[in-house]
Amino acid sequence: MDYACLRQVYSQPSANWPAPDISPGLAWRELAPLSAPPALDERQVELGRQLFFEPLLSRSGQIACASCHEPDLAFADGRRVSFGHDRQAGTRNAPSVAMASHFTNLFWDGRAGSLEQQALMPIVDPTEMAFALDPLLQRLRTHRDYPRVFAEAFGHTPIDAAQLGRALATYQRSLAPRRNALDHFLLGDSKALSDTQLHGLHLFRGKARCLNCHQGEALSDDRFHNLGLTYYGRRYEDLGRYRVTGRAEDVGAFRTPSLRQVARTGPWMHNGLFGDLRGILNMYNAGMLHPLPTAQQKNDPLFPKTSPLLEPLRLNAQELQALLDFLQAL
Repeated sequence: MDYACLRQVYSQPSANWPAPDISPGLAWRELAPLSAPPALDERQVELGRQLFFEPLLSRSGQIACASCHEPDLAFADGRRVSFGHDRQAGTRNAPSVAMASHFTNLFWDGRAGSLEQQALMPIVDPTEMAFALDPLLQRLRTHRDYPRVFAEAFGHTPIDAAQLGRALATYQRSLAPRRNALDHFLLGDSKALSDTQLHGLHLFRGKARCLNCHQGEALSDDRFHNLGLTYYGRRYEDLGRYRVTGRAEDVGAFRTPSLRQVARTGPWMHNGLFGDLRGILNMYNAGMLHPLPTAQQKNDPLFPKTSPLLEPLRLNAQELQALLDFLQAL
């Protein structure tokens, strides 16, 4: 690899970069630096922060939003799947919420269309916080401090579900991570990426075909794809987006996560199946999984189909290492 030549090419504005390897007909966006955070009401941010770490939002009074989204773990939790009320294990990995404000579709299956809606769902989920909104609101209204703090943040009483969702959502909108090495490179610091990381960027856009799904400043297309990890008809089956839409083409499809801080948010995938980033790259390099139906499943209209975007990449060991180095710079 001629690193000097590569650096010269990528030191130009991104409009002059080599054309990426994108599947035909697929809409895509070029990589972009993280934008400045939106202007937010600081009183609502602070209230949302208090609530995010408040175990009183759970039925047991022992579980908070931060139980599954820890600041020291990039607002993920480091577990394969999260646990909730009475230590019940969930079925999905807790994604980082640090980039939540950049998504239209929330949760792995996109069942929430806004952060305000999303923020209330874990509270009433029987496996997670296992509470109900009416008794929670009563708990907050009779609290020593919360009636005053809510009134200062929203200007009216009593505390209601809309205020609760708004405060939690506003706090999540404040959590955008700091700009990383890629951001600084995109903003003109041609030395922000090492030679191998720059090689990884070139592969990310080209031979590795990552830009098909990981795009823009969020490093996600905010769409849903089947990676062949549905476990259809077996233990650990998860039908993904299908449970929301009821469309056969959505069986086993999950939202593309952001790759920002990806090295800190493992284990990865909707079920936390992978505990090693290099292992994930090896799987993508092989084209991921393409399960075949059994004789009984042959005519099953819901048998999941792995995304056609996934195909063998034929990256060698040096290229896989460069791609890993790039991911670790995000």
